[in-house]
Formats: sequence, structure tokens, C-alpha cells
Amino acid sequence: MPRSIQAAFLAATVGAVTILAVGTARSQVAKSICARVTNDDRVRRLPITLVPAARQLFGFSADTPSGYVRKGTSFRCMNGKVFLCNTGANLVCGKANTSRTSGGAEDFCKQNPGSDVVPMAATGHDTVYEWKCVGNKAVISKQAETVDPRGFITENWQQLD
Repeated sequence: MPRSIQAAFLAATVGAVTILAVGTARSQVAKSICARVTNDDRVRRLPITLVPAARQLFGFSADTPSGYVRKGTSFRCMNGKVFLCNTGANLVCGKANTSRTSGGAEDFCKQNPGSDVVPMAATGHDTVYEWKCVGNKAVISKQAETVDPRGFITENWQQLD
């Protein structure tokens, strides 16, 4: 093997090992932040070093681009641990809406009296309730989501080990 190829291979290997070591150190940063602050309700952008953990936690294939995983995944701290959330069509990572009134549902029911279901497009995807229309009034039909002690939808957040 020519010396220039050997040198390039050695540089690439050292670079990869360095990136891996730095990545591991940076993934520890989120864990150390959460251990220090215990509870922090700020929903933060996922560090690139936590992409492999998010990929595994949310079942993304190895073919899913890292940028896609990172763009849709956030982290926050609860009880000194790192929690991850990946947004989806109906999943929100922000705090849950636990209000027992909904202006969006009220408006929908005025236009669609007697409807058995008020769509999330009207109520917002952060509500913990399912709504229906009794006449032209919005009424909670059931609580569909649970809320963790910090006010987030429990099912949307997964603890990072």
C-alpha cells in the first residue's frame, strides 16, 4: 500500500476514534446536565451524539437519515434523567393542554352540532381529552392521555437509560 494511502487511512482511523470519543463525551453532557438540574422543562434540540440512542429508542432503521431523527427528536430533564420525545403526526413534545375548556372545540361544535368527535385540528394536538359536541356545546368525552409530574404527555416521552 503506498505511503499516502496508509497515511490517509491512519488519519481517517484516528479521526473516527476521536469523533467516537468526543461523541460519547458529549452524550454524557446531556446526562450530566440532567443529573445536575434534576428537573428542567425546557424542550431542547437533540444533540447529534444522542441520535444513535434516539434511533434505537424510537425504532428508526439504520437507513433513516440522522438529520431526520435529530430534527424530530427533543430532550428534557426529569428526575435527573434524560427523556426523549420524537414528534409525529399527532405527537407533541411540549407541555400538555389539560384545560377543561377548548375554544377550538367550541367553535367546531357551533359549526357541527351533535358531532360525535371533535378533530384534533380543532382542539390542538396537545390536549389530553377527546371532545364531542352535545348540541352546539363542546364536552369532554374522555381523558385520552396521561400527564407526567412535569406536565408532559407521558406516552410521548421515553427515558434514556
